[in-house]
Amino acid sequence: RKYFENFLAGILLAPKEKLEIPVLFMPAEMKIYKAVVVIHVMRENGENWPYVVTAESNTDLNRSVTVGENGKTQGILWIYPINGMSEAPQQKSVVIRCQARQRLEQRVELLLIGVLPDATALPDAGNSAVLDMDESSSTPEITDGSPATLEFLYELQYQSDEIRSQLESLVGMQLVEKEWDTESRIVTLIFNVVFAPRKPMRSEATVTIQCTAGGLWKFPFVFIATEPEVDDVINIEAVGLNKESIVGFKLTSQTR
Repeated sequence: RKYFENFLAGILLAPKEKLEIPVLFMPAEMKIYKAVVVIHVMRENGENWPYVVTAESNTDLNRSVTVGENGKTQGILWIYPINGMSEAPQQKSVVIRCQARQRLEQRVELLLIGVLPDATALPDAGNSAVLDMDESSSTPEITDGSPATLEFLYELQYQSDEIRSQLESLVGMQLVEKEWDTESRIVTLIFNVVFAPRKPMRSEATVTIQCTAGGLWKFPFVFIATEPEVDDVINIEAVGLNKESIVGFKLTSQTR
């Protein structure tokens, strides 16, 4: 705060001139940080603007000006709220490997380190675990009735629309369990991941997890589909030298 007050004091701006304000964010804990940058502008000659703020003036306008003793506008305020989200370092990649034309169902544990719950900001979830799977939302949330009730939002993000079109119908994720260690402040989220590739491929995605009490974690996922099993062995028996042998077989499309 003192830095900004000293930095902005006595700065002269010409009409339509731009002012750049540096913002440095160094979170010490996995939580949401909030601050407000206030810019106060007054005339260089110290005179007031002729506009008079009255009781009937617009409420938003009253908050955007400072008023002198004569009731005239002494200064103009610009207020910029800043919300800082703490993000954990990127974790190691989770590899999901499955043979093409097969279906893999795998449990994956993701560790959220440095969780700092804020009990006063979180709703009471009762005595039961609840998994909210609202169809209209792409970020399901889970709560439980532990002493440190936490809520998490998760989403599978893709690097491009092309990768999304390839993976979206082949991959499914569901949060099935949460474990909370109060001493180490580590939350373990257990996901059930389904991967059903139709052809050999290698694609990447990122699972982004956000705690409503503050904190953001990103886990890279690599989905690998290996070569499928051989469908059949076709034997062609020769009928003689320099003579053609013909064998027929059917191919069935898996899609339209």
